[in-house]
Amino acid sequence: MSNTFGVDVNEANPLLSRFEGESPVMQVVLDIMKRGVVIAPVGILIGYLFAGSAGAWSVAFGLGMILFNFFLSAWIIQVTARISFAALAGGAMFGFLIRLGVITTAVLLVRNAGWVDLVALGVTIIITHLGLLFWELQYISGSLAYPGLKPGAGLADNSTKESVSS
Repeated sequence: MSNTFGVDVNEANPLLSRFEGESPVMQVVLDIMKRGVVIAPVGILIGYLFAGSAGAWSVAFGLGMILFNFFLSAWIIQVTARISFAALAGGAMFGFLIRLGVITTAVLLVRNAGWVDLVALGVTIIITHLGLLFWELQYISGSLAYPGLKPGAGLADNSTKESVSS
């Protein structure tokens, strides 16, 4: 039995309930990725100004890693939520560990490459991760009426704003 929030409720065991419908988390992460692409040229320029071409390449690599990390996180949550809420909890916990391992492995694989500036890469990973999350906070809806993004708040999403205001 589904309720109005797209949740297939299992009366016998609530942990086996699952989410159906459009994933709000994927909507949010796609908006984060759009913002990441918008700031990429500025970040790469700053990396170039501080560390030359190695800094620019490091910023580009770090930004790509973080955007992939956000997408992988949303994908894991979307897939596991459609299985069950118990799978969602496991996906969130173990997905974090897997994604942390992927970032660590990526950095360890390129740390000695000539095109990498480790300071620029590290700063990019930290600032981009936190910066994009804090930037996105102002566009997140705190209401179950609009899960995910606020109406009309997404980058290049004016159609929802017009339909809500009419």
